[in-house]
Amino acid sequence: MNAYLEISIRPDPEFIPTTLMNILFGELHRALAAHGRRNIGVSFPDVRENSRSLGTRLRIHGDASSLGALTMSGCTAGLLDHIEVGEITQVPTDARHRVVRRVQAKSSPERQRRRLMARKGIDAEAARQTIPDCAAERLNLPYLILTSKSTGEQFRLFVEHLPIQQQAVEGEFSAYGLSAIATVPWF
Repeated sequence: MNAYLEISIRPDPEFIPTTLMNILFGELHRALAAHGRRNIGVSFPDVRENSRSLGTRLRIHGDASSLGALTMSGCTAGLLDHIEVGEITQVPTDARHRVVRRVQAKSSPERQRRRLMARKGIDAEAARQTIPDCAAERLNLPYLILTSKSTGEQFRLFVEHLPIQQQAVEGEFSAYGLSAIATVPWF
């Protein structure tokens, strides 16, 4: 990952920045899924610890040719009045690295009970005793609200920035530009 592209949300009296970031990220996700390769990662340089917001800047990391192909896909075309797209730029040589990953909460005890009943063949009361209603996990992480193209339902995509490290770790990224192991440059 020797290059990056930064997209900033412009102040807008009609839309709050988080709404525009949700839309921008949804369009980026569709472009990354269509792109098919797993060599582009993302980061949110304005993220702050103990904040639910990812900020107003999105960095897309990769090699210059992959980033060029992504910009040619027109994924930001409908947002040009609301965003500022920078140039593809070389990553600073002194950049550190960090994993930016998706975290999924085990938030539905009812869904967990159904899975337990199907796996273990137990009845609903036994499943309720094993997994009480208070078993729902709450995440205190920033998130994006996205809409599933297949179901039309909205969901929260929680994003965690792991501690900064000195060495880069290679690996693949999801169609969200996130990875459990691969790092992106952090500067």
